[in-house]
Parts: sequence; C-alpha cells; structure tokens
Amino acid sequence: MSAAPEDEIALPSSPTSADPKVAATVKNGTVEVRDDGLETDAPKAHYSKLSVWLMIVYSGLAIGSDGYNAAVIANSQLLMAVIYPDSLTDGIYSRLSNAFLIGMIVGMLLFGGVVDQLGRKTGAVATTVLLVLGIALSAGASGETETGMLWMLIVARGIAGVGAGGEYPVSGAGAAEATDENSSQRKHRGFYFAMLADLSASLGYIWAALVPLLLLLCTGQQVSKYNIVWRTSLALGMIPPLSIFWFRIRMAISTAYRKSSMRKQRVPYKLALKRYWRPLLGCSATWFTYNYVSVPFGIFAGTITSRVNPSNSLVKSLGWGVVINCFYIPGPFIGGYLSDKIGRRRTMALGFTLQAVLGFIFGAANQQIQKIFPLYIVLYGLFLTLGEVGPGSTVVITATESFPTSIRGQMMGLVAAWSKAGAAIGTQVFTAIMSSWSDSAKGDQAAFLIGSSFALVGALIAWFVIPDVSTSLGDEDEAWKRYLARNGWQAEWGDEVSRDPKGVRLNQTVS
Repeated sequence: MSAAPEDEIALPSSPTSADPKVAATVKNGTVEVRDDGLETDAPKAHYSKLSVWLMIVYSGLAIGSDGYNAAVIANSQLLMAVIYPDSLTDGIYSRLSNAFLIGMIVGMLLFGGVVDQLGRKTGAVATTVLLVLGIALSAGASGETETGMLWMLIVARGIAGVGAGGEYPVSGAGAAEATDENSSQRKHRGFYFAMLADLSASLGYIWAALVPLLLLLCTGQQVSKYNIVWRTSLALGMIPPLSIFWFRIRMAISTAYRKSSMRKQRVPYKLALKRYWRPLLGCSATWFTYNYVSVPFGIFAGTITSRVNPSNSLVKSLGWGVVINCFYIPGPFIGGYLSDKIGRRRTMALGFTLQAVLGFIFGAANQQIQKIFPLYIVLYGLFLTLGEVGPGSTVVITATESFPTSIRGQMMGLVAAWSKAGAAIGTQVFTAIMSSWSDSAKGDQAAFLIGSSFALVGALIAWFVIPDVSTSLGDEDEAWKRYLARNGWQAEWGDEVSRDPKGVRLNQTVS
C-alpha cells in the first residue's frame, strides 16, 4: 500500500466496520475519521468519574505494594544476619537483595506485551496472582538447611518480583488512559501520577521500614522471635494486592484502548523504534539513573545510619531508617505541582540538578557532617527528597505519555525494565562500595559522590534528550496512525471484543 496524500489518508477500519478502509481528512493537525466511529466531532460517552478515580487509587495501591515488597527485604536481612550468621553470606545477601528486582525486570518485559495484546484487565489480574503467590512462598520459605531455606526465599522473591514488575505497564497505562477521559483530569495528570506512582511507592518504602520495627517491639526484641518478625513482615505485603483483586476483575476498558489498541496483532517494532527512539532512550536513561541513585540510598538507609552511629541498637537503626524514608514524602507533592506547571522534562532536570549539588556537598564534607548526627540525617533525607521532586515524580508519567496506546504497555515495560536494571546495578555497586573501605566514612563519601555524578548525568539527559509531548493521549494516537498509514502498515484499530462487567455506567461526556 502506497502512502496516501497528506490531506487524505487511508486508515484501516475498526474490527466492526464492514468497509475495508475509511478516509481520514487531516485538518489543522487533527484527524476526522468518517463512518467507522474512530474519531468524530460528536460528544462521546466516557466512563464515570468514579471508575476513573478507582483506577487511580488502585493503581497507587499496586505501586505502593511494589515499593513495600521491594524494600522490606533489606530490613528483614538485618534480622536474618543475627539468626543466620553463617548461612547469610555476602553472595546470598546480594542475591536476596536483587532477586525481586530481577524478577521485576522479567515482569515488566513480559506484561508490557500482555497488556497491549490481551488487554489491561488480563495483565492486571495475572500480575496480582503472581505477586500474591510469590509473597506467600517467601513468607513460608523452608528447607532442610538454612542455606536451602534462603535459596527458596530467593526463588520466591523472584516470582513475586515478576508479578510486581508487571504492575508498571498495567498501572501506568491504565492510570494514564483513565485520566485522559476528560480535560479537567488531564490537566492535573502530572500531580495524579506523582501521587499514585511516587508518593505511593514512597509510603511503601516507609512501611517497609516501619513494619519490622513495630513487630520487633511487639515481640520484645527477643532474638528467638526474629524468625517470626521477618516472615510476618514479608507476609503483610499480600494485603494491598489482595485488597484490589476484586476491583481488577471488575475493571472497565478505557476509551483510549477501545479506540486505538492493536489487540492480538503484529506490532511494527521497526517503525516504532524509528519514530520513538528519542523518548525511548531518554526515558530509559533517566529512569535508570534515578533508580541507580534513589533505590540503594533508600533501601540501605538503616544500614548507613548504623555505620554512622554504630552504638545504636537494631531498633534505633530501623527507627532512623524510617525517619530518613519519611523525607521521600514531600517530594511528590512539590514535583507533581511543578510537573503540571512547568512540564515534565523541566521538573525532572531541576530535581536531578538540585540533588546532584547537595550530593556533592554532602560527599565532600561527609566526615565533618557525620560528627553532627541530626544534621547528617536531615541532609541525607533532603538528598532523597530532591530525587522525588524531579525524576521520582515524572519518570512514570513521561514514559506513559510519550507513546501511543497500541504500544504503550510494551514501551512502558521496556523503559521500566531499564529502571530496575539501574536499581539492581546500583544496589550491587553500593554494597561493594560500602564493603570495600575499611573506613566506613570514606565508603559513604564515595557513595554520595558517585551517586551525585549520576544525578548530574540524569539532568543533562532529561534536558537535552526527552522531548515535550502533548498531554492528550489521542494526539499521539492519531499521529501514530497517520505515520503507519504513510509507511504502508495496515492495522485494525480498537477493541470491540472485550466486554465490561455489568453495572459499568457510561454517564460522562468528553470535555
């Protein structure tokens, strides 16, 4: 099929259309598709505001659950080091730290295709089942030896990670499309995403530090009860995914997916890479950099404070870890507001830059700052806050808005996989840095200087590589359809096969 003239583009029909093709007239950069219902000037019915808000809230719970389950293992390992001193070798320790992250990478790549090809609901239900299964196996890990038990825990954490990783394309694509239902919600999407993708994950990290601490206090800090504490801490991670399971079975299909998906069709990956290489590179690199810096500094907060102030008890170390992780909370509110006001790219670059500046100061004067422990805690916390103001609040929304609906899940999964690769590599590097210096102060100093250098690189990538895109998902969907048509690619757009549950009401018109 040869490319049609720019003012008259032949687009494939929807699956329900009797005509093999329909004509699309381009006027002022917009598409008016006639006869098949893909695009029309008439008001369309959209899902109720309640459905939209439920999608946002439950997506936030899912991401928060992932944050908890990713971070809780670090605090559990502080207990395991006491009760399994011989079995918890450096190799096992690293594998336990990274098993969940590696599983997440697999889940992101796998479920990115699932949510595009089989639907958002199919992906959402499957990820929840895998996550709950993995958590249950982790909490009940056993073996003939301590080493055998720890290896079962590693495998179980990997299974849970696959389910958790699938949440990113599922929740990211679902929430983006839900907030595209009308202009008022679209206008504040930056703030919504900062809440559901960043604040929820931050709260997950806080609970991951707080829960083991509370359980430790409830058991009287008895070493004989440490086994109960770490298993219960892992098991409690099942509560959020179980609480949203019924909603996910009943979730509705978004208008964007109804109209612009390429369900169960071959994807033109070569054309997609040719068109979207820049946002793919920019989003992947910045999210990699953000997690390379943020995840290790958050997960090992308790470990670092115990090194800085070694006279503290285990309870105090966990408590300081909670305090430090609380500094994540202001970031999403500031970053979400700025994201809607000055744009995603500028907000990301600003946060990265400020974090790098503070990190260099912190690293250069680390030994002097450590002598004033409260000041150390505050500056450490502000370092994390600035990371959330910039990339923490914007990486997810940037990745979801940069790609069309038909490949959003797959591109989002690919970008997110790079982010977790950054987290896994950063955790390994951070652990190596901490253990390679006999002087712990110099090890912490090197970690901050290296982390700040990566933050500065992230700022440059955000500013020069990531493009500004329209906040209306439909704009890129139509541009993608025109691009494929010009390059001779035919597709059947939309999903008329999937059915919504009974009781879903269409009572809102687009504005």
